[in-house]
Amino acid sequence: MVKYVIGLIFCIGLMGDSLVPDTVLQYDILMKNKLIGSLEVSRKTVGTVTTYQSFTSIKTKLLTPIAVDYKYDVSFDNDHLQKANVNILVNNRPHAETSTLWKNDQYRILKNKKESNLKDSIDYTTILLYFKEPKHIDYCYSEQDGTMNTIVALGNHSYKKINANGKENLYFYKKGILHHATIDGGVVNFEMRISE
Repeated sequence: MVKYVIGLIFCIGLMGDSLVPDTVLQYDILMKNKLIGSLEVSRKTVGTVTTYQSFTSIKTKLLTPIAVDYKYDVSFDNDHLQKANVNILVNNRPHAETSTLWKNDQYRILKNKKESNLKDSIDYTTILLYFKEPKHIDYCYSEQDGTMNTIVALGNHSYKKINANGKENLYFYKKGILHHATIDGGVVNFEMRISE
């Protein structure tokens, strides 16, 4: 019996974070209270590696019809960013591409074929905003822009994220999960709400 209990404890210890269930969150994207798209974000943990994926599809009409698709693929190992890839299509044409890769004690960031490096360790990125309320977090890395963004706590589980261009997004949480957000998209502003 003792051998069985010790074996069970050993196996649980080996699995560690792999006991964390996979999570999928879905959001409606609204502009002026009209549904214009959807976002699905997932988290999967195997051992010490957690992979996040996000797919966003927006279709609306400004002066002409516009379709925007975002795809994020982000990996952490022991809560340390290892790699991130972001691809954005506008009307089915490549619009932007950013990759971030941890290698030789620094990040290699390739944004639209322009390379830069970052030596600081990254443990919080924008994709985590869906799953982990940014309590006591002052900065987050933007996988899309390859820059650090400022996070300001506003109280009552709400936060403001300010990007490198000064654009501000607001995030509101319930039970540690993003419930809704208002996003400054440049040309258009929109709102995201968790699908109930």
